[in-house]
Amino acid sequence: MEALTKLVGDLNSIVWGVPMLILILGVGLYLTFGLRLLTIIKIPFGFDLLWKGRIPGDDKGISPFNALMTSLAATIGTGNIAGVATAIFLGGPGAVFWMWMTALVGMATKYAEAVLAVRFRET
Repeated sequence: MEALTKLVGDLNSIVWGVPMLILILGVGLYLTFGLRLLTIIKIPFGFDLLWKGRIPGDDKGISPFNALMTSLAATIGTGNIAGVATAIFLGGPGAVFWMWMTALVGMATKYAEAVLAVRFRET
């Protein structure tokens, strides 16, 4: 049993160690620049839609704010909210800065995931 525990621990350190961080950051940067910084350039448009509400002439469906909140609830979950609170408590303002930097890279990954989900969905 001890050998199995050591094996799982070693595998865990490989999977969730430096190689995984480099892979996640690399894919995020690749997608960010591959999308020509779309996720960063369109931030003002996103906030504009969020604050103003619906696009004129679009009376169907739910509001952009409701869509955002539903999407965030499905994506983030309770565990990430508790994790952010813990990181802020332990790391202070530096943790918030690095979470924002990670989010800028992660937006491209989430955008690519959503586009592929819509492209390859089956009705």
